[in-house]
Amino acid sequence: MRRRDLIRLAALSLLPPALLAAGAGRAGAQGAPQAPAIDVEAILRDPQAPGAGNPEGDVTIVAFLDYNCPFCKTSAPDLARVVKEDGRIRLVYKDWPILTEASVYGAQLALAAKYQGRYGEVHDALMRIPGRRIPEEEMLKAVAASGVDLDRLMADLKAHIGEIGALLKRNATQAESLGLQGTPTYLVGPLLASTLDYASFRRAIAEARRRQAAEQAAAQ
Repeated sequence: MRRRDLIRLAALSLLPPALLAAGAGRAGAQGAPQAPAIDVEAILRDPQAPGAGNPEGDVTIVAFLDYNCPFCKTSAPDLARVVKEDGRIRLVYKDWPILTEASVYGAQLALAAKYQGRYGEVHDALMRIPGRRIPEEEMLKAVAASGVDLDRLMADLKAHIGEIGALLKRNATQAESLGLQGTPTYLVGPLLASTLDYASFRRAIAEARRRQAAEQAAAQ
């Protein structure tokens, strides 16, 4: 794999127990605060996080994304394709709006659409907007054209803004705990990868299955 396709590997299930149990925000040896503890279950199974694919899939892909990230937009069609073709992938979306203030607005719109079961349509519409630093007005226009009930979306956004904000905060905390540096970042089973294309997603999924099978065999 090219380095830019798979920048590093991290076996979440094999992280030292002491690291997984470390208290969030504890001071290190020099008094500096440490990153939050890695909560694997929360990363993989936050009940409020939108998902796609096969909910019973044998490999989970967790996607940390920003709607103003051009590399997220480049990878999005390949991710959707591999999830559809494979049929055994469970996909978890982590809206992580870190690039602009409009990124936060885009994430809020997508997550508000979840309450009418249309997160996927809004997510895809936002990912299809070309370029970076997309203004809020252009995001809203794309969302309105996606077929979503815009009046309901705006009402849901207002009614659930606290829940949406809490989810975005959890996503940011999880990204910090993993030491992520930017978007897109994908957890493919036990692998931590960035900026994957279709072929690289396929290779990462195959490697994730190989590692998971090896772990299961070793545990028997």
